[in-house]
Amino acid sequence: MAIIGYVRVSREDQKADLQRDALEAAGCVKIFEDLGVSGSKASRPALDSALAFLRDGDIFACWRLDRAGRSTLNVLELLRTLEDRKIGFRSLTEGVDTTTPAGKMLATMLSAFAQMERETIVERTHAGLAAARARGRVGGRPRALTAVQVEQVQIMYRRGTGVSEIAAELGCSRSTTYRALES
Repeated sequence: MAIIGYVRVSREDQKADLQRDALEAAGCVKIFEDLGVSGSKASRPALDSALAFLRDGDIFACWRLDRAGRSTLNVLELLRTLEDRKIGFRSLTEGVDTTTPAGKMLATMLSAFAQMERETIVERTHAGLAAARARGRVGGRPRALTAVQVEQVQIMYRRGTGVSEIAAELGCSRSTTYRALES
């Protein structure tokens, strides 16, 4: 029996040190890491590698249950897959251990909470964006050309000026010039 660890952070600028240290302290002989990968995805490179590495009787360990997945369905599917292969699951922070009936029940409940937390974050993000739009703030990159400049591009092109020359004169890229011609 070996304890195999799994680390996941959603953004590459986040640190995985805390998770890795906890898994090493728990006795993990090998740790797989997904850096900059969303937990909402069922298939993740390091998770897939960890699952391929696990053998009958091993224990798959995560720092927290939401590191294994943010969707209840994905986590339950992962737990079912592990159980079918006679592999245990441990979540260090919550103390979940699926080698016991109580641990299986707790894992199911906590995965539902992880999904709710993710959905709440998405909901708050959408609400914040809507509030910003209502105040006149529009996200994204600013337009390279004003409406007047777009008209100017079209007039110049009709007069026979080449796309490269128009782009150079207006200080924009050729692709921006082509987009102005399409509008």
